[in-house]
Amino acid sequence: MPKTPFKPFPIAPPLAASSLSEPAKQALMELDAAMFQWHRKLAKGELTGRLLAETDLDLEPSLFQGLMAVMRITHGVGRDRAQEPTVGLLAEEMAIDPSRASRIASELIARGFVQRAAAQDDGRKSVLLLTAKGKGAFETVRDLRWTHMVEMFSDWSESDIERFSDLFGRYVAGVLGVKVEEV
Repeated sequence: MPKTPFKPFPIAPPLAASSLSEPAKQALMELDAAMFQWHRKLAKGELTGRLLAETDLDLEPSLFQGLMAVMRITHGVGRDRAQEPTVGLLAEEMAIDPSRASRIASELIARGFVQRAAAQDDGRKSVLLLTAKGKGAFETVRDLRWTHMVEMFSDWSESDIERFSDLFGRYVAGVLGVKVEEV
């Protein structure tokens, strides 16, 4: 198994004191270092920025994240149900303050990716709707992302892909404190 190119921190006392084998401890340290690098690049918008640089879209990573947040809210991704996106929900989804969310929404509107409309249930409330240009931008980046994913996994066996998906899903469930039934 190839080693990750990421240098781990010194071993943490709880891990050192665990009953895991030395190779398992080392593997966990390397996983932690790789996850840190991945999260850092994701949080800084570098991964999204690289994808956007391959397109002719007039979007910076923060604006694309705003567009994605509108999409997630609209479709109920990660939520109990789909909702009409408001600036308040945008702020909540992006974990930013409402004034920053308002600036992102305004910029997306100005560039034609989103439009402001009256809410269906309360005409006094303003909601954000994806335009055809916004949906097209989402599809462009989605398709490019999947092109890269297919390339990245092209030399993996199907069983490795399935196993990685299962193990990563179990890892995320553990981080989130969700019980996962073994299959």
